[in-house]
This record gives sequence, structure tokens and C-alpha cells, in this order.
Amino acid sequence: MANNLQDTTTLNNGVKMPWLGLGVFKVEEGQELVDAVKAAVRHGYRSIDTAAIYGNERSVGQAIREALAETGLRREDLFVTSKVWNADLGYESTLAAYEASLERLGLDYLDLYLIHWPVAGKYQDAWRALETLYKAGRVKAIGVSNFQIHHLEDLMKDAEIVPAVNQVEFHPHLTQQELRSFCAEKGIQAEAWSPLAQGQLLGEPTIQEIAAKHGKSVAQVIIRWDLQHGVVTIPKSTKEHRIQENASVFDFELSAEEMARIDALNQNRRVGPDPDNIDF
Repeated sequence: MANNLQDTTTLNNGVKMPWLGLGVFKVEEGQELVDAVKAAVRHGYRSIDTAAIYGNERSVGQAIREALAETGLRREDLFVTSKVWNADLGYESTLAAYEASLERLGLDYLDLYLIHWPVAGKYQDAWRALETLYKAGRVKAIGVSNFQIHHLEDLMKDAEIVPAVNQVEFHPHLTQQELRSFCAEKGIQAEAWSPLAQGQLLGEPTIQEIAAKHGKSVAQVIIRWDLQHGVVTIPKSTKEHRIQENASVFDFELSAEEMARIDALNQNRRVGPDPDNIDF
């Protein structure tokens, strides 16, 4: 279990990944994003999650370079994730997409590269490309995002390498119990995107009550709930005080009863697309 912001989980290939990171979904290129990433690193974050489709890899890369220069940290002290977009799924096109992401980020390698969505008939070839990159030592770990159990089973029947991570929508209204159990059984680390359900959970009375008891915010309680479930999480914020607040989750613990009460809020309700019905 994570006890501080630099604590890591060990992935199935031995690579260490921080339990908590900064997500940058829907943050445009520019100074606001550069400042947010630098603030996160300054406050102890070591993991940054972006994607080709976010259109902000250049600013993330700039922020990483500036943060390293200012803090004296080394590249290997940070854990950087990006993802291949649906239009680039295919063997050669995925290899090219990886190089393009590296070029935009200004990095020599990524710590984690993910297939962003399980586009039917396309992710198998993309996975072979990721395996090629991994075997060549170009990327430290490879994984998937938004894969359901049947997608994982389909992928793994031909795969040489089991995905290290499955990054999925996960929050108290969508607890994904079966999927998390399956991933745990296969040695795939679960990771949450949209842990706060894009803000929709901030008014949830049960969580408000638990938060008040601990003297914490609703967001902090949800992030803590993620971590106690053994799920890596990457809350997004561009505001420095919120970036700090989201990381201040290591000085309290939810009881088994509180965890169960939050689990019971599940409605199998998504705020994002359904991976079985994607048309993009």
C-alpha cells in the first residue's frame, strides 16, 4: 500500500510505477499545462500521463525538461506514459506513432505506452508493435487502456507479453469489480482514469460524510479509496493548490466499513465512452 507520493507498485515485468500521478486529459498545449506539470514535480509527483490524442505532448515534454533542470532530478526519476490513438492502430502505424510521440515529448523513451481504446480488429497488430518496441528496449513497459475482460482474453491468446497495465474508467459509480479481479489474477495493474467521474461525485452525500469525518475533501477520499483498492490513479488538475491537495492522501486511512460504503455506491455508470461501443 502507498504511504507517500513516491511509493510505487511493481509491474509484472519488474518496472516500478508510482501509485499516484498527474493526468493531463483535456488540458491544451501552453503555459498553463507547463506550469501544472512543473508544480506537480515540485510537489513530489513522479508520474505524468498523457496521450497522442490530447494534443499536448509538446507542452508536457517542455515541462519535463524545465522541471528536471530546476529540481536536479534525472529523466529516470520520472515515469511518463503516453498512448497510441485509434487512427494509428496497426503494426507499422503504431511503431510510427510511438516515434512521433517521443519526438513531440523530446524524450528518448517512455516508461509506459498504452493502446488507448480496443478498436475491434486493430488492437492485435498494435500490440505486436508494442511488443517489438518493448523487446528492442525502446519502452520500459507496455499496456492497454479501456480493455474489458473479453478484449484482454482476445489479446492474450496471441500475445507473447501480458499487458503490464490496464487503464480504465474507475470511480465509486463504476467500480469494475470483475475487471479488477481479472486483472489482479493475470498480473495486470489496474489504473484509474477519471477517478472523480469528471467532478460528478463531488456532491455524493456518503463520501461527503466520510470526508468530513477525516477532515479531508471528497476528492481526497476518492483518491484514497482508489489506492486502498490497489488501483494506480492519475487525477487531473491544472491548479497548484488542487495538485497538492490531490496528493495529500497519505496521512489517513479509510476503514473497511468506509471502503464498503463507498463500494456500495456503484451504479455501473460511465461518464466516458463504453469500450464495447466506440465509433471514433
